[in-house]
Parts: sequence; structure tokens; C-alpha cells
Amino acid sequence: MKKLEDTGIVLARILMAVLFVVAGWGKLTNYEGTQQFMASMGIPALFVPLTVLLEFGGGLAIMFGFLTRTTALITAIFTVLTAILAHSNFAVDGSTMFLKNISIAGGFLLLAITGPGALSIDRLLGKKW
Repeated sequence: MKKLEDTGIVLARILMAVLFVVAGWGKLTNYEGTQQFMASMGIPALFVPLTVLLEFGGGLAIMFGFLTRTTALITAIFTVLTAILAHSNFAVDGSTMFLKNISIAGGFLLLAITGPGALSIDRLLGKKW
């Protein structure tokens, strides 16, 4: 049963992170467009590199189980803030995008609590937090 649990946690980490890796890569490869889009929402340019780092770098960290608890907690907070800042205009996209972000944040919060599982870089390094 433990082997199934470890495999399930790896799969969950990958499924949770793939959205962020793809989104971060898109922002990185269209940096100017991302900057313009975020500026249109009133988000300063200073936050573009932080967003790219968190989405792409943090997504990869979650996938591989590196600094998992810390990254998952930061990503949960980021995802809630994104829901509030970018997806709270229910007249435009309904509540689906907002609720999607809240649900994703819940998954990252659970990962922050449970940890990365046995199949992770954190476990290889003996890191508990």
C-alpha cells in the first residue's frame, strides 16, 4: 500500500504542477505580452519575473519534489491572490476560473501539509520542510 501511496503522490505532484510549468513557460517566451497583460490588470511590471519564477521554477520544483512544502505553500498563496486579482470579475468569466484557482490552492495546501512523498528530491536530501 505504501508503494501505491508514493506513486500516487508523485502523480499528484505532476498533475498539479503541469499547469504552472506550461503557464510559466508561456509567460517566459512571451515576456512582453505577459507584461502588457499584467499591466492591463494594474499589476506592476516588477511582478512579471516573480510570476514566471514561481510558475515555471516552482512548478518544476513541485514536479521533482524539491523544496516541496515551502513551494507548495507559496504557490497556494499565489493562486488565491491570482483568483482575487485576475479572476474575480464574474461578469467576464463567471465564477469558474475563480473557483478553479481556489481548488488548486487547496491541492497545494494539502501538499504543503503532507509533503512530497518518498519519491522526491526532498526525501533524497533528507529534507523535512
